[in-house]
Parts: sequence; structure tokens; C-alpha cells
Amino acid sequence: MISPAVAAGHPATAEAGAEILAEGGSAADATVAACLASCVAETVMTGLLGGGHAIYFDATAGDARLLDCFVAVPSGHGAPMDELEVPFGEELVHYAIGASSCAVPGVPAGLDALWRAYGKLPWQRLVEPALRLARHGVAMPPAHASCLAMLAPVMTLHEGARIYAPGGRLLETGDLLQQPGLIPALELVRDEGAGSVYRGSIADALVSLVDERNGALRRVDLETYAPRWSAPVEVTFTGRRVLTRSGLSGVPEALARFDPAGGERALLAAVDDDPTKAGHTTNLTVVDSDGSACVLTTSLGLGSGDFLPGLDLHLNSMLGETDLVREPLRPGERMASMMAPTLVFDGDGLELALGAAGGTRLRAALVGVLARILHDGLLPQAAIDRPRFHAAGKLVNAEPGVDETFLAQLEAAGRTVRRWPALHHYFGGVSAVGRDGAGADPRRGGAVS
Repeated sequence: MISPAVAAGHPATAEAGAEILAEGGSAADATVAACLASCVAETVMTGLLGGGHAIYFDATAGDARLLDCFVAVPSGHGAPMDELEVPFGEELVHYAIGASSCAVPGVPAGLDALWRAYGKLPWQRLVEPALRLARHGVAMPPAHASCLAMLAPVMTLHEGARIYAPGGRLLETGDLLQQPGLIPALELVRDEGAGSVYRGSIADALVSLVDERNGALRRVDLETYAPRWSAPVEVTFTGRRVLTRSGLSGVPEALARFDPAGGERALLAAVDDDPTKAGHTTNLTVVDSDGSACVLTTSLGLGSGDFLPGLDLHLNSMLGETDLVREPLRPGERMASMMAPTLVFDGDGLELALGAAGGTRLRAALVGVLARILHDGLLPQAAIDRPRFHAAGKLVNAEPGVDETFLAQLEAAGRTVRRWPALHHYFGGVSAVGRDGAGADPRRGGAVS
């Protein structure tokens, strides 16, 4: 049986979940608390007004379900989005931001659905760790400070300058991230419940700001939003049952065609991708004392650059994420997503729970870590720490430590290899909890508790 643990994208996030597990909370309770904490500690990666996908395994019932709490397409017609170029590594990446890029948020509704279906502790208790972080502030880990430096053009727009560049200086490693508006925001979530974002005080503030800045979101979009439960996709990999999510992730298809005995070339063939933009996402994984598990991936996209006055809540920018707009957008429909929370079972039951952040790099990160744990026998942390590569068309990005013979073969075959100087959050962020321990990604300041 797997020992109870929380693996997440920030020490404060993991500690919030562990605090709830220690009080007898379920995996759902711990996930809610940890996610709310991430909406304070990891606001360069995610936020309350974003969207997500989860998978939950109920050990008592012996079944697993997917939860879709991703963003939905709003019904209005906003002003044209603002174009922005953001340096990402050696590339300038184009984004579209502004209030018109904000889709209907799903994270609060998703947390509420998890709690109502599987929670044990009172909702108000689950908000307390995040509220404590908001009151005291959170130190910036190196990975988050590095990400903020790249995202500064959008994070310091409008109200964000006060948060991320107080006194005109961008926050750096070790600086205290202080978001005082999150205190009343989380108090509203505590007192009004998740419904505050859809029919309550936060909804009022959100609709008012979007109207003022000529966005597309309307009150009716919030009032009609609902999370969706469904059955996961099942695929066999290294003799195990893997339950995951399909869609843009491509993870089931990649696992089905990947022979891990073939090494890095086989992995490249399984996950080869087209050029794409970089997403800003986080993932957390929880297993409780009963053996139930939850994996939740959430994101704001880049973030629109707009913050709710007095509440310090950043609007998502999903409508401006062109990688997610593969078909005509229809009001009320879910946007596509690459998220793929995943569970692995063998003959003895749940063996591993994991998920990944990182847009299209998510697939290679997740599949690679799965192969290293299930086929190569590495411990979760060692598998996560291994250097990664990602193919974007003819260009292959590689962290230091990727086999040079393999990279030389790619170059001889006509591909260009870009060798990165260090591990980088570009290559995704994986968190995993399994029978042999837990692991979190150093590329994104991850931690286990």
C-alpha cells in the first residue's frame, strides 16, 4: 500500500495538504487545501480563476473518475486581445492577453465537487492553510523567481506591478510574495463557499472588471458553469493498467505506441510534437491513509494581466492560448486541454499516482517519468530528476545529461538540437506518489510532504 503523501509544485502547497491529511482528511480534502494554497504560493503558475483536470481513486469503492473543471467559452464578444511577446529561453513567444482572453473559471467549482463527493472535513477548515499563507506571505523559490522574470511583462501589468514589483523592483529568490487582497478573497471562499466565484461576491467583482475592460465573460456564463465527472481512458503499459485522460494530451496514444525498452529514441517517436507555446501550470498529487488518491492539474494560462481590485485574483488568459483553440469556440463548451492526471494499477492495486504541468511538454515529461519508474525501476524522485528532452518540429530541446550519442544521431538525421545549460521549467513539472516513495519536480520548486 502507498504511504500517505503530498507532492506538489511548492513546499507551502505540499505542507497545506499534509496538514489536512494529518487531521484525518481524505485525499479530496487535502487536494482542496493544497490547491487553495497553490493559489497563494504559486500565482506565477496558477490561480483560483483558472481551470483544471483531476482524477480521483476511491479506495473504498475501488473505482476512479475524472473531473473536468477546465475553463469554458464565454458567451460575450469582447474587444480584440492585446498581443505580447515573452522571452522564453532563447525564443520570443507570442501571446494574446487582456480581459477578452478570460474564459469561464472552473477551479473553484472543481474543488467544491471533489469535497462534496469525497471530503470528510468542514470546507472552512480546508481554506485555513491558504488564508494563513495569504496573511503572512510566501517566500519565492528560485524556480518561481525565474519564471516571474520571464513573465514580468504580463505579471506587472495593471494591478500586478504592486504585487510582483513592489517599489519598482521585480521580486527575486527569497523575497516575500505578498498578496493582501487574497485575504478577503479567501475569506469569501471560506464564508460563501466556491459559489462566491459563480453567484456571490467574487462573481460580482469579476463581472464588473470584465465589463469595465470590455471582455467576453458574462454573468450568465458563471451562473451556468458546472464541473463534469467522467470515466478515465484505460491503456496497458509495462503490464499495468494506466488510467488517464485523452484529448490534446495524447498520453494514452503515446503510451500505447511506446516501447520503453527502446530508450530515448523510442520515447522521441512516441511523443514527437509540433512547435508550440509554453504554458504556465502546476500539478499536485495526494494519497491518503485509506489508499485513496487524487491528482489535480490547474492553470491560468499565461494570465490576462488583469487582477480583481482589492482581491488580487489574476484572470486567466485561456482564450488567448492558441494551442488550445483547435476548433471554433462555442459558448458554454469546454476549451481543449493537454492535462493528463494519471493513475497506475498492478495486480495488488494502486501502484502510482502522478501528473504533470507544462503544456505540450507535459506529454514527454509524464511518459518519460512513467517509463523510468515502471520499466527502469527508478524511485519517483530519481525518475523526475532525470534530464529531459522535448521535440518541437525539427528542433529538439535537451537538458544537460541527455545522452550525447542520441543527440548526435538526431543531428546527423537533420534535426537541430538546442542544448539548455541547466534543468528548466520549460521541460514540465511532474509530481508523483507511489509505493516506493514520492517525488516533486525541482524544475518548478516542487516539494513532498
